[in-house]
Amino acid sequence: MEKEHTRSGLYISEFQKVIDGKQVSLYVLSNRNGAELTVTNYGAKVVSLVVPDKNGKGTDVVTGHSSIDDYLTSEEPYFGAVCGRYANRIAKGRFTLDGVVYDKLAINNGPNSLHGGIKGFNSVVWDVKRKEAQLIKLSYISADGEEGFPGTLTTTVTYALTDHNEIVVAYQATTDRPTVLNLTNHSYFNLSGAGDPSVGDHLLTINADYYLPTDATAIPYGPKAKVEGTPMDFRTAHKVGERINEPFEQLDFGRGYDHTYILNKEDDELAFAARCESPKTSIVMDVFTTEPGVQLYTGNWMTGNLIGKHGQRYPMRAALCLETQHFPDSPNKPEYPSTVLRPDKLFDSRTIFKFSVNQ
Repeated sequence: MEKEHTRSGLYISEFQKVIDGKQVSLYVLSNRNGAELTVTNYGAKVVSLVVPDKNGKGTDVVTGHSSIDDYLTSEEPYFGAVCGRYANRIAKGRFTLDGVVYDKLAINNGPNSLHGGIKGFNSVVWDVKRKEAQLIKLSYISADGEEGFPGTLTTTVTYALTDHNEIVVAYQATTDRPTVLNLTNHSYFNLSGAGDPSVGDHLLTINADYYLPTDATAIPYGPKAKVEGTPMDFRTAHKVGERINEPFEQLDFGRGYDHTYILNKEDDELAFAARCESPKTSIVMDVFTTEPGVQLYTGNWMTGNLIGKHGQRYPMRAALCLETQHFPDSPNKPEYPSTVLRPDKLFDSRTIFKFSVNQ
């Protein structure tokens, strides 16, 4: 029997495995325009995303791997994943909530805790609650104390592929004890096609007058800074690589962009966050979110060592991430928008990645 494969050339059989006693597979969403999204319930990861380019050719615009075994051993554990409980960093792996100190978070990024710890939401098996032709809903219950966080947290993420070539990512979560929560999707995009060696030529716009400067460990100092007059300014379109190597302390710290931009928007408003375009394919990605910030990461630590989909390698800056989220280290910075979730509240967040072609 011929192996079932996707438009992106992936074999579903390569993603079928039992992990932590749960069945893992690859799930395919497709729309009437020929766009296709594939998701694995291991880490709720986006594995491939095929959208049409200027010639109508289907182009896979996210990095990833061709099998679940490659994901399990990858040097990049966050390709396409949902990151949590706390996406981004918490300084020194500790915070105080309602007078209680929580100091058992994993230190897995320099002196800080990153993306939920050693086994964050990117490394667990999610339950598939609903699957339709253009939608999948995944759920994960994180036990009280998991990775040092308080409260039993029930989280759902829904991916929907619309006939407008939008990926709508919706998150909801509830807890039985006060906790902190920050969720994002960590897809790495190259709109020239995954495997293209650089996003330096991509035109990028970010709807933000301010960003958060960080120390050398990527923890924000606290106060916001104006982007005006700096290489951080993407209020009008600039090539990603245009100023990335300028002698600017913030770029030196991260070997490029790895910063939170404070979006020009109201609280909880679904608003325009960013636009990115490849001059090679003319594929445009517009990002809208209810979150207060977006983390721009330009793949500064990609090495080219790992084997990606179809034998491709992903060298430094071969992709970029636009991670919609709350701010890093918010549990330790009361002046930031709160990331506290209480038992009587519903965490409800939405991000849209809309794809089109600039004719």
